[in-house]
Amino acid sequence: MSAGAAGAEAAGGRAASAEVTLLGVRHHGPGSARAVAAALAALQPDAVLIEGPPEADGLVAAAAEKEMVPPVALLAHVADDPARAAFWPFAEFSPEWVALRHALDAGVPVRFIDLPAAQSLALGPRGARDDGPPADGDGTVTGGGDTSGRDGASEEGEGSGVPGGTSGPAPVDPIAELAAAAGHLDPESWWEDAVEHRTPDGDPLAPFAALAEAMAALREHHPAERRDLVREAAMRQQVRAARRAGHRRIAVVCGAWHVPALAAMPTVAHDRALLAELPKKLKVELTWVPWTHRRLSQHTGYGAGIDSPGWYHHLFTSPEQPVARWMTKVAELLRAEDHPVSSAHVIEAVRLADTLAAVRGRPLPGLTETLDAVRAVMCDGSDVALALVHRRLVVGDALGEVPDSVPAVPLQRDLTRLQRTLRLKPEAEPRDLVLDLRKDLDGERSRLLHRLRLLGLHWGRPSRDGVNSTGTFRETWQLCWEPEFSVRLVEAGQWGTTVRSAATGKAVADAANAELTALTALAEQCLLADLPDALPEVMRALADRAALDTDAGHLAAALPALVRTLRYGDVRATDTSALTAVAHGLAERLSLALPAACTGLDADGATARRAELDAVHQAIALLGGDTAERWAGALAALAAREPHGGPATGVPGLLRGRAVRLLLDDGRLDAEEAGRRLGLVLSTASEPADAGGWVEGFVSGGGALLLHDPTLLGLLDAWLCGVPADAFTDLLPVLRRTFSSLETGVRHTIGSRVAAGPLTAPAGGSAPSAPLDEERADATTEVLALLLGVQVPQPRIPRQTDRRATA
Repeated sequence: MSAGAAGAEAAGGRAASAEVTLLGVRHHGPGSARAVAAALAALQPDAVLIEGPPEADGLVAAAAEKEMVPPVALLAHVADDPARAAFWPFAEFSPEWVALRHALDAGVPVRFIDLPAAQSLALGPRGARDDGPPADGDGTVTGGGDTSGRDGASEEGEGSGVPGGTSGPAPVDPIAELAAAAGHLDPESWWEDAVEHRTPDGDPLAPFAALAEAMAALREHHPAERRDLVREAAMRQQVRAARRAGHRRIAVVCGAWHVPALAAMPTVAHDRALLAELPKKLKVELTWVPWTHRRLSQHTGYGAGIDSPGWYHHLFTSPEQPVARWMTKVAELLRAEDHPVSSAHVIEAVRLADTLAAVRGRPLPGLTETLDAVRAVMCDGSDVALALVHRRLVVGDALGEVPDSVPAVPLQRDLTRLQRTLRLKPEAEPRDLVLDLRKDLDGERSRLLHRLRLLGLHWGRPSRDGVNSTGTFRETWQLCWEPEFSVRLVEAGQWGTTVRSAATGKAVADAANAELTALTALAEQCLLADLPDALPEVMRALADRAALDTDAGHLAAALPALVRTLRYGDVRATDTSALTAVAHGLAERLSLALPAACTGLDADGATARRAELDAVHQAIALLGGDTAERWAGALAALAAREPHGGPATGVPGLLRGRAVRLLLDDGRLDAEEAGRRLGLVLSTASEPADAGGWVEGFVSGGGALLLHDPTLLGLLDAWLCGVPADAFTDLLPVLRRTFSSLETGVRHTIGSRVAAGPLTAPAGGSAPSAPLDEERADATTEVLALLLGVQVPQPRIPRQTDRRATA
């Protein structure tokens, strides 16, 4: 049995007269796709067999619908375990897609003949790579649920090992072997020259015969591993079934690596023995899902065996003058990004690419030559601009579409409906979306995106550049649709049949085992996503955790998010009353536990506790009421717990100083009392390190206090001058950290006042004021009136006239 016209198996009768033509291809190869189209047009087969899962036979008719736009993929998943899934991608330039469309257009039967997905997904993980070389000679994904991307799934898949462990031949890259035999160091360049740039001429079956001969020679030196043998046995069984069905001209489109095994058929008993070793079939479900060019690229972790799907798509769709047309696309892209590119640049880039190809001995410019020309001529040698070309054109972000008639889980159908209603079209290219939550449409969009995030489907991510807070009317998202979301939707189907019900079920399930901090974040998510049915369950779990959790750190981490949700819940018109009791309860417990939780901390622990202290103080200020009074009492108790007898017996100076500053800022402590405490802590009786920490906690966050109260600045200056030299060296990092946190202007003014001379406070406790220069003050009147938008007052009578009149 040859690649061009495979002889029939000696079975006698009508089947023996069937002619089987094997068309070995590289998956996702434009040259292979053109060759397959030419061969099928010449052969006019009455049946087309394609490498792929047989369970998808019932889905092939959807490929003929005009709404089906590649790239798309067949998705197979285990019915009761959706996470075990595999993809079979098809691009417009995939030979299998060309064969599928040819059969549908010609009205002839088309079948998938690979190992059933029900068995490939039942096999163990492929992580041990026990299966040797890429079955198709190209490292692409074509079937079998392989996590490595070599044989049939994306990284979402569950893998497909083979009974028999890790024994078997060493891995081999057939294309690399053939390129090396031809004297080429770059396998991809050799394959482009030999196959992808070819246009069918002469005998349309000649390329397949040559490739089959090369693969047969390779398999003599590199025998197939066990998994390939099992798959090939399944394919041969399907070929036999097509013969028994009475088909006379059968075309088989498969990976070139398999052609020698399908050409020399062993006995039926041999194949049945191989297939008998497979595990029991699982119950699987299949459908079509959109795919992207980016997911066909191995750069994203999904190894489809092609680095440049966008380039391959261009080669397939632009057979005439591909380089010139490519350079035109590059110029359009760069112009859209404000790069100065003219028609002269395009002409010169085409000439340079042709020259490079001639110098390098290539029949036509390949991707390497075109990119070198683009970098030199259009990008002025810039790799930044070239990276844009690579991302947008060489790889590309084309997103396929599937018709509504394709089977889908109810959750997918509900999401599709919402996307249309809310005018949110899935796109592979990232784009920003700014929402005004006061508008009904934007509010619904926000709720949808938050619900999907609860389900682990991050179609929208909060933008770093935008404001995304529950306290504003504005949200900024970055939207980017990924093909793997189809699997996530299948997985999320266990929680509900609509996006809202699924998000509710997932939130309730997560609340059952979440920690206190995670529960407060979950409650906030439920409000953002508007899930009133989930919120009571989450709040019940939150109340239970809060009542049992005695860790002050957990309470301090949970309260701010909870209060923020309470404070700003009205922005989204949601009911936050259920959170009030829990928030006040947390605040009460924190007020009681705070002093003890701040005792005996080291430097790192004190720094972490200080951040929690600030966050809790802001949160309780928003709560107000009696809670704020109790919190003030806790701060006062914290400020008074000095470390008599050693650091382990009291609160670190950093936290005591911070407590005093918070009380001072709230008006619960006057400046005179704050100065008295500063004087005590800076006395010679205190350890310099503890005093430095106290100053850091007191001063950081706003140094203008020292400018308005010279007494405090004088005390601080006198203490610094009196610190012993050996202690000052240890204290210097704390002082630098403290004063570097101050505003630049405040820091410079403090330095100027210290350099001016001794700092003494006036008897009244405030800085002496210079006499008012009324004439200079009057000169600002017109400017101030203009800034304030008021009428300019009448000019004042000169003061000398006043004096004369008085006299």
